[in-house]
Amino acid sequence: MAVVNVKSEIAGNVWKIQTKPGDRVEFEGEIMILESMKMEIPVLAPRAGVIKEIKVSEGETIGEGQLVAVLDV
Repeated sequence: MAVVNVKSEIAGNVWKIQTKPGDRVEFEGEIMILESMKMEIPVLAPRAGVIKEIKVSEGETIGEGQLVAVLDV
């Protein structure tokens, strides 16, 4: 299996993690929701696959381009 790194497109706070390692996600399936400037922004899977790792935790402040999850595709 290939590995795909999922990175945040914005800086913000991790509001809610929707998946856990071992969960299957579809292309553009929601992995987590970030909060930035009172807006909720979903982090979507760039490809279908299985969540290998979640690299952040709820409530954590993250930066733009930060690695947030790893997918096995």
